[in-house]
Formats: sequence, C-alpha cells, structure tokens
Amino acid sequence: MNVHKRDDQAVSDFIERFAAELTEAGMPRMPSRVFTCLLASDTGAMTSTELSEALQISPAAVSGAVRYLSQVRIISREREPGSRRERYRVHSDQWYESFTQRGQILKSFESALQKGSDALGSRTPAGVRLSETADFFAFLRNELASMMDRWEAHKAATRS
Repeated sequence: MNVHKRDDQAVSDFIERFAAELTEAGMPRMPSRVFTCLLASDTGAMTSTELSEALQISPAAVSGAVRYLSQVRIISREREPGSRRERYRVHSDQWYESFTQRGQILKSFESALQKGSDALGSRTPAGVRLSETADFFAFLRNELASMMDRWEAHKAATRS
C-alpha cells in the first residue's frame, strides 16, 4: 500500500466520524464537518467552493459554518493572493491555541463565581457552593497552564 496515496472514501468516513464526535461534544453539526474537512486537508486551507464540493453541502451551509468557526477562533480567514476569494485555514497548533484560550474563560468563570459567592455571603450554602466552584475553576486553570507547559516540552523533545 502506498502511504502517500489518499483513500478518498476512508477520508470521507473519517471526516464524518470525527465530526460526529465533535457534535456529540457540543459543536454544531455543520461547523464540525467543515472544521474536520479543513483538518484533514493537506494544506489545512480551503475555499468555500472547495468545502462545498468536498462535503456536498450548499454554499450557505459553508458560510454559516465558517462564521461560527471564525467566531470561536478555531479557523482563520485569509485572502488568496490576487483574488477576492477567501480561504479558511485551520492551523497545526489549533488544539494548543484552543485549550490555551480556555484558561481565560476559566479565569472569567472563577472571578464571576467568586463575586457571586461574596454577594450571597461566603458562609451561606449557595455562597459556599459558588466559592467551591470558583476554586474548582482556579484549579483547572492552573492545571491547564502546567499541562500546556508539559506539552511544549514533550513536543520539543519528540521533534528534536
């Protein structure tokens, strides 16, 4: 078997399976399919027309999906040189960036929950519950930062 030849049916099956996993995890179905299609492309970038053809979906479905994916910052838009067409790109460090951004979200949750605990009274049952939840998000944020550092060390060790 030639390892450099793509099996189009196997790729299509992968796209649908992984998109289903992302959908099950909470991402809308069409953005899941578009994201996975970009992820599976050798360049990591495709035009709206290419995505529409590859996934056999309407240009409107692609438009809605890329709008969502751009808003949640897991793809970027770029212009093709000398053209008005946009290409949509997923970056190879996308997962790292996505999880790193989660640290800011966790910090926002932590802060809001702590303010809620203070407002409710830190010794009331609800205040204690919110404070413990804030502590949980602080713990996750610290662990996430540590884990990202370990990933960078692991990646450097395996690439050298």
